Amino acid sequence: MEVGCKLEVDVNGDEIFVVDKKILACFSGRFRRLFAKLTGSSTGHLKVIFHDFPGGADGFELVTRFCYNNGAIAITPSNVVLLNCAAYFMEMDRNSSATPNLLYQTEKSLEGVNCWTWSELLIAMKQIQDLLPAMNSSFLLEKVLDPLIGRLALPTDASPFSYSSDNFSSQFSSEISSTCSTRNNCSPTTWWFEDLLFLNVDLIGKVIRMLISQKLDHATIFKFLIFYLKSRLTVVILSEKCQIVEVVIDLIFLLDRTCLSCKVLFDILRITSSMKRINKCYKFKLERLIGSKLDQATLNHVLVRSPQGKNSMYDVDLVLRLVEGYLLQGWMLPSRLKKVGSLIDSFLVEVASDILLKPSKFAALLTVLPNSARESNDKLYQAIDLYIEVHNQLCQEEKIRLCCALNHDELSEEALKHMAQNSKFPSRAEVQVFIARQSKHSNFYSLKNEINGLSFYSIDKAKMTEREYTEQVLPLPRKYEHIMDSGNLETRLQEMHCSVTELEKVCTIMESQVPNVTKRKLCNQGKFRPFPKLCSC
Repeated sequence: MEVGCKLEVDVNGDEIFVVDKKILACFSGRFRRLFAKLTGSSTGHLKVIFHDFPGGADGFELVTRFCYNNGAIAITPSNVVLLNCAAYFMEMDRNSSATPNLLYQTEKSLEGVNCWTWSELLIAMKQIQDLLPAMNSSFLLEKVLDPLIGRLALPTDASPFSYSSDNFSSQFSSEISSTCSTRNNCSPTTWWFEDLLFLNVDLIGKVIRMLISQKLDHATIFKFLIFYLKSRLTVVILSEKCQIVEVVIDLIFLLDRTCLSCKVLFDILRITSSMKRINKCYKFKLERLIGSKLDQATLNHVLVRSPQGKNSMYDVDLVLRLVEGYLLQGWMLPSRLKKVGSLIDSFLVEVASDILLKPSKFAALLTVLPNSARESNDKLYQAIDLYIEVHNQLCQEEKIRLCCALNHDELSEEALKHMAQNSKFPSRAEVQVFIARQSKHSNFYSLKNEINGLSFYSIDKAKMTEREYTEQVLPLPRKYEHIMDSGNLETRLQEMHCSVTELEKVCTIMESQVPNVTKRKLCNQGKFRPFPKLCSC
């Protein structure tokens, strides 16, 4: 090599090559442009530094070999991706019969990608993932991904592993062979699961969306996503774990809900509960998915430990959100709703002995479902009875408020008999008086507000100007038109005041019949039952 032709090329700081710049310039437009800027005095010892050469030293070596062999190189499925990206980077696309065009040759070779074996497609995909986001990599991704997805959409009896390739790259053979070793343990629909574990979160999203568009069975896609999630979480750092979980939740949300497993969704929920960096919107999406499948949940599933800092044993707020999410679906089969009712009743009995559970939270659980969700209120009574016994500091009014959730007509004879002998439990009469008092008070305030709204109508219309009459009287609500038209406004107001007075008397009588309604909460805590044992998973 002549001294004037010597060129040092530093490739990404990994390796330095000494090459003939004239030879490389014959094939590379990038080198030709670079050397054209040099003056005569600067053509001595030259050095070129590349920081982002596609494929690093391996890619540059392939390009150099092509140039030194005068444009002759074996292009195979195992090197075509690397050659294409390197050729694009080096601008080796000169359309001349005197100079072979490496970019054209690689693109021509890629036209046969549909005939590649499954192993060759995997090798190409791994190389593309490593090269992203290099120039031309998106073109290669589209070229290789289409046939790869096509193989997955094939009928299950057409296994692509029945083929082999003589051009199989040795650098990937050990990886693929280790994957193939477990092939006999896979079902016809899951044989490809391990093969695609190398995909990063960006590519996995693209693959799953393409599989959905190709109408692949959603149940199979769901199984793969769970397999991918559990496998990847064991080998990545925390920040990557959060990203993987978020992407998987996002992708699961695209699937048909009937194909999802409630148990598996709860498993993901437990994973997310330990990751504080996960965006709340993804947790919300996951809860919506679980809520839609709540009729398939078991007691073990919903017994989720409260987050750190919460004053209760189990995450009651989560269960409330899940039930509300289930009810937001709108119409549902009565049989499914009753399954949710049975689940919540069991949950109520389990959490009732939690001394830290506030009455307001317990009451919210008691009333979160409509009456139609239960055929019997026996378990509801059991839960309330247990809660009152454990929380012996409750005042009488708090006990009565909890008992308002009971429908006595839907209690069995045995439950009614037990209630009658239960000295700690408020009587049915007390509960009925309390409900009536609340109802009367509600009606009283509603009526009083209505009267206050009419007070200004007692003005003398004869003394009003035409403008005042237009602005104040004409816009009156329609429900008062009959009063204005009657001409007996003062009489109507007197009748309404009399009604209010009667309501006040009734409320006073009812309050006297409930002796301990306003009693202060007891300060001393009595004995309570121990916490229930956690159900085994």
